[in-house]
Amino acid sequence: MQFMLTGFTQDLAFRVFAFERMGTDRVRTKMVVRADLALVRRYGIQMQELPLLCRNLLERSDNGAETHTLTFSEDDMSLHAKDRASAKEAAAQRRKPPRRTPSENVGAAWRGHQPTQAARVPDGPRGTHEQKTVETT
Repeated sequence: MQFMLTGFTQDLAFRVFAFERMGTDRVRTKMVVRADLALVRRYGIQMQELPLLCRNLLERSDNGAETHTLTFSEDDMSLHAKDRASAKEAAAQRRKPPRRTPSENVGAAWRGHQPTQAARVPDGPRGTHEQKTVETT
């Protein structure tokens, strides 16, 4: 069995997806899956995911019966949300631990020791070129 998305419409608070089921005998049958948008938001399902989730629902429930309209139920949505949360948690556990922060003397090994220089402060106001003389006795 193959399911092809042919379009969608908005029916009040439901997004209605239209599919065509093509069997091995190449006969096409129209199928409809409804999804409640309030439940979709509650379970954090993105709108882009809905057509694929509806197609998966059709594939799971396809037993040769002539039911042409299905509803993507709250149970299906909660199951998808739990699966997504567990996959996200597994990915977080596989992630590498954060690297150590670099120390102050990064690259000191290849640059060698550099003596620190003190800042030179001029003796008088800027622009004057006076010399100080110190007498010794």
